[in-house]
Amino acid sequence: MTMDVKERILEHVKREGIEEAFVRKDLLAIASGGVIGVALSRLVKEGKIRRIGRGLFDCPKFSKFLGEAVAPDIDKVAQAIARKHRWTISPDGATAANALGLSQQVPAQIVYLSDGPTRLVSMGRRKISFRHASPKDLKMQHYSSRFIAQALHFLGKENVNSEVIVQLRRDIPAKDRDAFLDDTRYGTGWIHDVAKRLKEE
Repeated sequence: MTMDVKERILEHVKREGIEEAFVRKDLLAIASGGVIGVALSRLVKEGKIRRIGRGLFDCPKFSKFLGEAVAPDIDKVAQAIARKHRWTISPDGATAANALGLSQQVPAQIVYLSDGPTRLVSMGRRKISFRHASPKDLKMQHYSSRFIAQALHFLGKENVNSEVIVQLRRDIPAKDRDAFLDDTRYGTGWIHDVAKRLKEE
C-alpha cells in the first residue's frame, strides 16, 4: 500500500505541475496525513524527492554541469507556502523586477507581500520574508498579474520603454498577458496601458 501511495504522490505532483515545491496539504486527496508522512519520508530516503524546509519538498533536478542538484526555485517555494496557509501573495517590486530580468539589482532579501501575518521562513541558509500588505497590493486575481504589476511599479512609469515591453512580451506567456489585461482593466491607468501594449503583436 505504501508503495502505491508513493507512486501516487509522484504522479500527483507531476500532474499538478508542483514538482518544484509542494507541501503535505497538496497531497491530502491521496491518503491520510499519517500515511502521506510515511510515504514522504521513504521517498526522501530513496532520493526521489528532497526535503527543502519544514514540511516543504521538491523533486530535485540535477545539473550535469554542476554535478549536483540545483537549488530549489524560491518563487515556487513561496507559492507552496502560500497554498499551505491559504495566503494570497505577490513578490515585492524589487524581487519581481529582478526575477523578470528588468533589474540587475539583486535584492538584499527575498520579500513577498501577503494577506497573512508577517513571517520569516528559513530554507537552510536562504530565507523568504513574508510581509503583511495592504489589500490593494494583492487585489489582482491572477498571481502572474500581481507579479508583473509589482515589477512595473518598481521600475516606474518613466522607465517602461519599448525595450522593456519587448522583453516582457517575449518572456511572459500569452495566457498571462491576457490575464494581466483583464486584471488591470479597472486599476492604475498607466499599468493598464502597459498591459494593452503587451497584447500588441
